[in-house]
Amino acid sequence: MHIHHLNCGCMCPLGGAFYDGFSKGLTAHLTCHCLLLETPRHGLVLVDTGFGSEDMAQPQQRLAPFFRVLNNIRYRQQDTALSQIRQLGFSPSDVQHIVLTHLDFDHAGGLSDFPQAQVHVLQREADAARDRRHWLNRGRYRDVQWAQVRQWHFYQPGGEGWHGFDAVRGLTGLPPEVLLIPLAGHTHGHAGVALQTGDGWLLHAGDAYFYRDEVGRPDRHCTPGLRFYQWMMEADRQARRHNQQRLRALSCDPAAGVTMFCSHDAKELERLAAP
Repeated sequence: MHIHHLNCGCMCPLGGAFYDGFSKGLTAHLTCHCLLLETPRHGLVLVDTGFGSEDMAQPQQRLAPFFRVLNNIRYRQQDTALSQIRQLGFSPSDVQHIVLTHLDFDHAGGLSDFPQAQVHVLQREADAARDRRHWLNRGRYRDVQWAQVRQWHFYQPGGEGWHGFDAVRGLTGLPPEVLLIPLAGHTHGHAGVALQTGDGWLLHAGDAYFYRDEVGRPDRHCTPGLRFYQWMMEADRQARRHNQQRLRALSCDPAAGVTMFCSHDAKELERLAAP
């Protein structure tokens, strides 16, 4: 299984280093870190999709005004998974499966670019996306992004665990090396995606944390801007903090053999995408 690290969206909120910890100017640089897996028998597999081509072309119809302004999204077709997959010499139809950490607008926007793909997500996230009573849900979940999906697979936690976490193994049509790890908090049905590689485990933690120094060290450090964003977006504060602490403990255990990253930290993406 060959793994490509892709940036499928750029968000540049005002605040610079107040958000990302390194930018020199007025705006920050946040990524949409996705994975493209080349598998020998299951075609291409996307882990999250970032923003889609229609999000870039018609943001007013596809994305909520509040998040367009707050995140200062860059509308560039070359950032989409669709464009990058073509640049790698593949066809969009080669994408057979998409595994989602959750259904937020900046993670599921590319679903409409791959309508033939089978989409895998926790059942609880699908349920949460249907609940539009709160203004935040109405902005974060955008039905238009997944209206063309033909094949959904919904999962419940259970079965054999993974490093002390619940795990969903045996995802339909996918190799056994791909697992869903429930990590509720940011959304009720948020999950990580764990991949078994020849060098150990790779964990896409999605939005379970936002900043590189929230893991890999015993004491959590996060920039003020991302602390605020996590607080604003959380669906369950207690669950978010609990799961983040568990991830931090796992990341500090070298015997576990787990490399983890989140969706929006540009420095993590730069490190993992380096040849």
